[in-house]
Amino acid sequence: MGRNESVLQGLPRTREWQEDFYRDLHSHPELSGQESRTAANVARRLGEMGYAVQQLGGGVVGVLDNGPGPVVLARADMDALPVTEQTDLPYASTESATDETGAVVGIAHACGHDVHVTCLLGAAELVAQGASGWSGTFVALFQPAEETASGAQAMLDAGLVDAIPRPEVAFAQHVLGLEAGTVGTHPGPVLSAGDSIRITLYGKGSHGSMPHQSVDPVVLAAAVVMRLQTIVARETKPGEFAVVTVGSSVAGTKSNIIADRAVLLVNVRTYDDGVRTHVLSAIERIVRAECEASGSPQAPTFDYYDQYPLTDNDAEVGEAVTASFREHFGDEHVVDLGRVTASEDFSRVPDAFGIPYCYWGVGGFAAGTEAPPNHSPFFAPLIQPTLDTGTAALVVAALSRLGEGRA
Repeated sequence: MGRNESVLQGLPRTREWQEDFYRDLHSHPELSGQESRTAANVARRLGEMGYAVQQLGGGVVGVLDNGPGPVVLARADMDALPVTEQTDLPYASTESATDETGAVVGIAHACGHDVHVTCLLGAAELVAQGASGWSGTFVALFQPAEETASGAQAMLDAGLVDAIPRPEVAFAQHVLGLEAGTVGTHPGPVLSAGDSIRITLYGKGSHGSMPHQSVDPVVLAAAVVMRLQTIVARETKPGEFAVVTVGSSVAGTKSNIIADRAVLLVNVRTYDDGVRTHVLSAIERIVRAECEASGSPQAPTFDYYDQYPLTDNDAEVGEAVTASFREHFGDEHVVDLGRVTASEDFSRVPDAFGIPYCYWGVGGFAAGTEAPPNHSPFFAPLIQPTLDTGTAALVVAALSRLGEGRA
C-alpha cells in the first residue's frame, strides 16, 4: 500500500463528521473579518487532532511536528459573502449581519469557502492519523477575509512568519464549476491580479436648466467610461490579457439638478505585472485628461482598494502536484484548469516566506449541468464527491513533499 492510500484509508471515518461540519458551516456563514464562530470551531478541532494551535490576525494556524523533514503549508479561506442564498437547500443560510457600511445584508457561502475549510480540516485529521507514513511538519492555515483581500496580510501583520516553522512549499485550492470528482491544475499564472479603484470626478453644480453655469460630472463620467474602453482595445498588445470594468457610475439625485461630482468604481484584472502597471497608469492618465478637458474645478481622486496579487504557480511544484494527482485520481479526473480571471490573496503568504506554491481547482457540480458561478446566490456544490476530492487532493499534495515515514 502506497503512502497516499495508507493515509487516505481513514477517509470514510473522517467523512462521517465532515459532512455534518460542512452543513453547519454552510448554515452559519460569517462576513470577512467577522469569522469568530468559524475560527473557534476550527481551532477546537485542530486542538483535538493534536495540532499546536494559534489564533492570529483573525485566522487560525495549526502546526503538527512529526519529526525531521520538510515543512508543508496548506491554506483555506473562511469568510462568506454579503449574498442572500437562494438554493432552497435544507441547510441553506438564513443568516444576516451588519456590514462595514452599517447596512444589514444576507450572508452566504456563495464562493465555496465552507468547502475549503471542511476539506483542510479533514486533510489535517488524515495527516495526523497517518503520521507513521510521513516525516516532517504539516501546517494547516485557515485565513479570514479573502473576499476583501485583507486576510492574508492581517495574519502576516500579526506575526505569522515568526509564529510558525518556515515552510518549503504552500498549497491552496478552490471549488469551482468543474465536474465533481475532478481536479484542475495549471502551470504559471492561474488567477489574475485584481485592483479596484474608486474614482471621484469633480464638476460644478447648477440648475438643470442652466447647464452653461456647470461643469457637468455626468457628461464627464460618460466620456471617461467610454475612453477607458480603449485601454484594452487600443493600448494592450494583442494576445496579452487585461480587463477594465466600470462596475458603478453614480452622480446626482434629481433630473433638474446638475451634481457637483460623480463616482466611478473600476475593476482591473491582469496576468502580467507590466500590463498591470500600464493599465493602472493609463486609467489615471485618461481620467486626468478628461477632467482637464471638461474644466473640472478640482483634480480627480483615486482610492485603490481590494487589491489582489497575481497567483503564479511554480512550474516544478505544479508539475509534481499534477503528477501525484494523476497517479491518485487517474488521468481522466485531472484537467487543465486554464487561467481563471478571478483573484486571490493566498499568494501573499508564500511570497512573505519566499517559497514556491501551487493553487488548483476542485470540481463541485454534476456532469452535464450548468454550474452557477462563484458568488451567485444559487452557488451550491455537491457535498460528495466534492469533499472527498478536495480532502484527498490536499493530502496527496502534502505527501508529495513530506518525507518518507515508517509505513
